Amino acid sequence: MVSVGVLGATGAVGQRFVQLLADHPYFDLTVLTASGRSAGKKYRDAVNWRLDVPLPESAGDIIVAETKTECLKNADIVFSALPADLATTIETDCAKAGIGVCSNASSHRMDQDVPLVVPEVNADHLRMIELQRDAGNDGFIVTNPNCSTIMLTVSLAPIRNFHFTDLRVATMQAISGAGFEGIPAMSIFDNVVPYIGNEEEKMERETLKIMGTFDGSEIVNAPFSVSASCNRVPVIDGHTMAVWLDIKEPVENVAKAFQSWRCPIGDLPTLPEKSVDFMVQQDRPQPRLDRMKGKGMTVSVGRLRPGIRYIAMGHNTIRGAAGASILNAELICDRGYI
Repeated sequence: MVSVGVLGATGAVGQRFVQLLADHPYFDLTVLTASGRSAGKKYRDAVNWRLDVPLPESAGDIIVAETKTECLKNADIVFSALPADLATTIETDCAKAGIGVCSNASSHRMDQDVPLVVPEVNADHLRMIELQRDAGNDGFIVTNPNCSTIMLTVSLAPIRNFHFTDLRVATMQAISGAGFEGIPAMSIFDNVVPYIGNEEEKMERETLKIMGTFDGSEIVNAPFSVSASCNRVPVIDGHTMAVWLDIKEPVENVAKAFQSWRCPIGDLPTLPEKSVDFMVQQDRPQPRLDRMKGKGMTVSVGRLRPGIRYIAMGHNTIRGAAGASILNAELICDRGYI
């Protein structure tokens, strides 16, 4: 078993990490960290557990440590749910100390030697771990992208071989994406907020890196343009997005590509049977009906129309956050980097 920890274990994404790591076949959850006010408490006493599943008994008695590198010396991998400003230094220090970091934070996503990984799309980018080790790190940092970027790029995997130069996306993002305290009820109830800070820029930058090519020394960005418009809507979990692509192929060919696609990375515990579920119903996907497909790891695609236009949807704190980092870690282990 690989010894793992969660950095920022009391927040929304941290709680998802704890839930998904309990009784994991690869990982032994041994370390949970949070701010100084929680340090020294049992996790069950430190956390305001807000998920709609019970707090795992195996995690409840773990004594919370303050988020410092010296508290992590026995961990092989840590999963980072830290805010970006804290993650920058802590994650770097962990990598230097010989610890593998699988991060949900945005701090290192665009670093030249850090892979930004969605396993179904760019598993080969994990070779960038070797660049970090050549630079003197005994550990490494591997990041997953923004939650909306994950849903978008997974949905593109079956159709990436069709030629397109222009990608446009409009998101309808759930409130859980802003964290437990992220958006006041009076701001979102009976409302749509047509702005999420830095979200559009993240989608536009990250998509090009993920869909790009690793040439052995750097990532060459994908040769198309991305334009995003991001909106917050009164949905608890599940980000939905409308996607437009200038693919000239008949819509029937695109539909066949969605239907016949199979994930190329093999069998991993968190990988769903279908990473992309193509739906023929005109009114699907819908967050309330479809977000828990594949235990929350499936991206549902539907309403495919000429143009090419379609709707994609996935669970933002599972597929788009904690589950994405855990899947990355499974792939890292499977490929012998741990």
